[in-house]
Amino acid sequence: MIARTVRTSRLDLLPLAVAHAEEMAGVLADPALHTFIGGAPLTPTELRSRYERLAAGSPDPAAVWGNWVVRLRAEDRLTGTVQATVTEGGRVAEVAWVIGTEWQGRGIAREAAQALVAVLVERGARTIVAHVHPDHTASARVAGAAGLTPTDRVEDGEVRWERRVPDSP
Repeated sequence: MIARTVRTSRLDLLPLAVAHAEEMAGVLADPALHTFIGGAPLTPTELRSRYERLAAGSPDPAAVWGNWVVRLRAEDRLTGTVQATVTEGGRVAEVAWVIGTEWQGRGIAREAAQALVAVLVERGARTIVAHVHPDHTASARVAGAAGLTPTDRVEDGEVRWERRVPDSP
């Protein structure tokens, strides 16, 4: 449904493949990336196993996983990932993004998240959701730039952000 390359002015969102694991292990190696999301950096072997599971798709037939690596064309480098879990027949999508420390502060997360949300809306999603740690101001700015607004709901210590798209007449 959603596994296609998405091109923006500077980025290519490429459908995640096991072959991306080696380069992405370096991109995601900074322990600081896990401050708000938990866990620790994965080795290339661990990341390869994770990517094999993700590429196989959701075991839940009611959910579709979309996973992309973010390539900065000017540097021909992978810089992070974006992902979506689409449910309710394509009407609801939960999104997330991670950009490697080396590439943060350059608008890459904003551009990638905006492109991801646009593709999801184009494909019929009417509610886009992201969960953002209340202290993660950079991620909150990305969510806002992608058209999401914070709600008063907190789930697992993270604020639920939403964008609701009206049905077309």
